[in-house]
Amino acid sequence: MVMRMRWDRPATVERSGLTGDPDIPDPPPQRGPRDPRAMLASVAGALRGMPRIVRLVWGASPAMTVGLCATTIVGGLSPVATAWMSRLLINTVVQGITRHGARVTIPLPWGGHTPQLGVSAALIALSATQLLIYLVNAVTSEVRSVAQQCLQERISQVVQLQVMEHASTLDLAFFEDSRSYDLLRQAQQESAMRPLAMVNGVLSLIQSLITLASMLALLLGLNPWLALIVLAAAIPEFLSDARFSRKSFRLAMWGAPIRRRMSYLAMLVTTDTAAKEVKLYGLGPFFAERFRLLGAVYYARLRKLAVRRSLVGGAWSTLGPLVGSLTYLYIALQAVDGRLTLGDLTLYTMATNSVQGGIQSVFGAFSQLYENALYVKNLDELLAAAPTIRAPQQPASLPSGPRGGIVFDHVSFRYPGTQAPALDDVSVEIRPGETIALVGRNGAGKSTFVKLLCRLYDPQAGRILLDGVDIRDLDPADLWAGIGGMFQDYVTYQATAGENIGIGEVSRIEDRDAIAHSAEQAGADELISSLPRGYDTALGKWFDQGAQLSGGQWQKVALARSFMRDAPVLVLDEPTSALDAHAEHELFARIRALAAGRTAVFISHRFSTVRKADRILLFEDGRLAEQGTHQELMRLDGEYAEMFTLQASAYTS
Repeated sequence: MVMRMRWDRPATVERSGLTGDPDIPDPPPQRGPRDPRAMLASVAGALRGMPRIVRLVWGASPAMTVGLCATTIVGGLSPVATAWMSRLLINTVVQGITRHGARVTIPLPWGGHTPQLGVSAALIALSATQLLIYLVNAVTSEVRSVAQQCLQERISQVVQLQVMEHASTLDLAFFEDSRSYDLLRQAQQESAMRPLAMVNGVLSLIQSLITLASMLALLLGLNPWLALIVLAAAIPEFLSDARFSRKSFRLAMWGAPIRRRMSYLAMLVTTDTAAKEVKLYGLGPFFAERFRLLGAVYYARLRKLAVRRSLVGGAWSTLGPLVGSLTYLYIALQAVDGRLTLGDLTLYTMATNSVQGGIQSVFGAFSQLYENALYVKNLDELLAAAPTIRAPQQPASLPSGPRGGIVFDHVSFRYPGTQAPALDDVSVEIRPGETIALVGRNGAGKSTFVKLLCRLYDPQAGRILLDGVDIRDLDPADLWAGIGGMFQDYVTYQATAGENIGIGEVSRIEDRDAIAHSAEQAGADELISSLPRGYDTALGKWFDQGAQLSGGQWQKVALARSFMRDAPVLVLDEPTSALDAHAEHELFARIRALAAGRTAVFISHRFSTVRKADRILLFEDGRLAEQGTHQELMRLDGEYAEMFTLQASAYTS
């Protein structure tokens, strides 16, 4: 496995030397809504996207969604009921004290009065009602908690599945862009929580509006100006919180590459991927120090924002208690003058506090809705990313008969963001059943040739034909079904030996005979037979107490995986790079038998194996420089002959 390590952070994160402190620029200037109208417009946009979010939540669990909605309505009315009951209890107690033995009537919230009751009976009835309200609140709270927990897990799974299913359709170029990794990380980690958070935000907004409207109605009946002042006192804190929500989102997006690099550094030290080199070169402390430096930079930005948010928000939050105290003083003076009862004093004081809390909850819900919408946009952006390599409206069909004929017709290709072509005007014809070896220096264009043949990219010029059909006219799924292969950076799946091979043809992953036959073809049968549980032995150490294989053993398993598919084209990228000389000889001694009836294209730097190919293609700076059999190219006495002679001399000198 080739491990590429880049300590620079292009475009987003820069550093001043390998061992120096990371020099990371501040987040870019703020772009987005800053004034209340623009912010409300953004929230309105988020609300317009709510139907899709609601469908997502409803699809996760209709019953839990209904439970959340029901508890929202009950929760919104609960503060009003509690305040009203407190008023009735206090007034009844006062009447019992001042008019001993008198009978009382209890005013009902919807108008009218109860029949006259004795004070004791009235207090018992009111206390029982208050207990009932408490029990309803307790049950509601538990139902809401259970519904949220269950929905969060279901939604997280649904979003992860959406990300996985969509990511599987995207082009290779998408995964070779660092921005894509940040987008995937945010979509998987943040967006999995945000849809439910948005629904909870809307439900909290509705609940707060119910409470606010009912309590505000009480204050309006007392004094409209008082209600207006209490309402206005919470606005500055909301604007401040909304502004910092945007800053928090910008910090999270700016820090995504840093957090991803920190995760990468932690992975290097805590998994077996790089354990040998980490131990040999003593890299553990170095990686840990890089982790600490990057973490310190991100933490410093996070702490700065958190402190500013706390100070500014705390300053504005004092306005609410100040207005609340003045309101309480006004209501108390009204009670002293006899205009209000003690129960009214309690009711309106609770109403004032509830209005202030309700306003903050409403504005806070708007702010959270705005922030959550920013994160959900990452998921939307990811799911909106469309593959460029996709099936045409009317895909062509491959002809019957001999298959595996390949033609590169003046093909040119350059990777995104580069100037030099990876392939430059390459034309070559490969006949069905022919075994072709690709050789050349590193970066000459060999792997690009294979990637284009597998249609992992499309060329910018020219065309590639398979059995006379332009591969762009084929359904990519049909094309890929006709190609079996192993790449140089093959995957070592943390699964059983049988599954590692069977993945090569998922439809036959349970076909033990086919798996055993593929293992025999690749020379992996003896290896697997020696494992404790044979094909049922777990490979790798990540999830089970499995067997750890050497590089050459893993390569045999990967080769067996490529033989699972009975495809007319076989592509092998450095198929013997980790094999010993004996295993390599055995493999290529039967390469013609393995490739019988199919076209084989393989890349190798070992000329002892290359010479056995029917034809050899030599690439140089993206161009097809030489082609022919081994004998023909040696007689040509060109670049191939020089490279072969240099390699051969290493064994004779």
